[in-house]
Amino acid sequence: MTYVPMTARSRREGHRAATPLELFFDLCFVVAVAQAGRQLVHALAEDHVAAGITGYLFVFFGVWWAWMNFTWFASAYDVDDVPYRIATLVQISGVLIYSAGIPRAFNDNDWTVAVLGYVVMRLALTAQWLRAAAGERGAARRCALTYAIGLVICQLGWVALLAAPESSRRWLFLVLVMAELLVPVVAELGYQTQWHPHHIAERYGLFTIIVLGESIAASTVAVQSALDEHEALGELLPIAGGGLLIVFAAWWIYFAVPAHDRLRGNREAIPWGYGHFVILSSAAAIGAGIEVAIEHAVGKTHLSLVAANLSVMIPVALFLVFVWLLHSRHFKRGLAQQLVLPCSALATLACAWTGPQAVLWAGLVAAATVAVGVTLAGRTRLGA
Repeated sequence: MTYVPMTARSRREGHRAATPLELFFDLCFVVAVAQAGRQLVHALAEDHVAAGITGYLFVFFGVWWAWMNFTWFASAYDVDDVPYRIATLVQISGVLIYSAGIPRAFNDNDWTVAVLGYVVMRLALTAQWLRAAAGERGAARRCALTYAIGLVICQLGWVALLAAPESSRRWLFLVLVMAELLVPVVAELGYQTQWHPHHIAERYGLFTIIVLGESIAASTVAVQSALDEHEALGELLPIAGGGLLIVFAAWWIYFAVPAHDRLRGNREAIPWGYGHFVILSSAAAIGAGIEVAIEHAVGKTHLSLVAANLSVMIPVALFLVFVWLLHSRHFKRGLAQQLVLPCSALATLACAWTGPQAVLWAGLVAAATVAVGVTLAGRTRLGA
């Protein structure tokens, strides 16, 4: 359609699914996720652990928050006409600019290119909220205008960040992050945008799949490069095998329960959506950790063996704990089921001290976690 008035879609709309444009949008975010992971690998391999983790979390926040803003807006107001499609393509352009600026932001604390990409994304999103305000009345119009005003204020803050002394930028970054997180909370006081629970759950699930797929792709390239340079097949096979088991189990565990059943309102949805920052960033970091383990196996890193192993184990443990915390625990029955993922996270961390086979052991723990979870769930169903 060339143009239609932008009004909220129904939360009870049947068969609501991700659109081809949304899938294209997600796919373009792979570039940014890959850039963030690549910089994390380089930092950890050089034993710049604290700076690497901090830089990774900062640049990944920009990726995640831009994706999240678009996703929730689209769930409520996707009219799929020409202006909407053009605005979305402009946001994709901003994502690619942001991706190009990630190395400088990560390594040199130079956010100029990244903020430019952010400006492009936020201008398009602000225009979308203003268009939504034009088509709404009453509380819905106030909500849309509050979103637009909040976006502009925060974006001015990001631009001002460029003029701040380098020594204070990271602290100011945290202030701006808090401001960004408050915008939806303030905007939706007294009114809830018409996001669709099943659509939101599907969108988060699709992005999780993309991030896990990026982990597999990055690990595969790392294994290939190490084999080409060192032919260390015996050292690399356990890491590759364990890494695959970890990613396969992560997919299985994430989709074991229907998350949309709990997304009844903002009280459940906002913590669930915000908590996915840890799920998605840790899922992406699994691939980076596997790359670090591979580099250690062929002698290309300054990290100790335990530290290299922890670069895999910590993101896996965080992923397990937050999947349990955000939705799995709400579908578990009995103490045994509730303890599966927390205990698996602890066992995964312990694998870091099992030597060169640590990633393989962690993969076996992940596979055992799935097997135990399926068995306990089956017994529960039979008992019911």
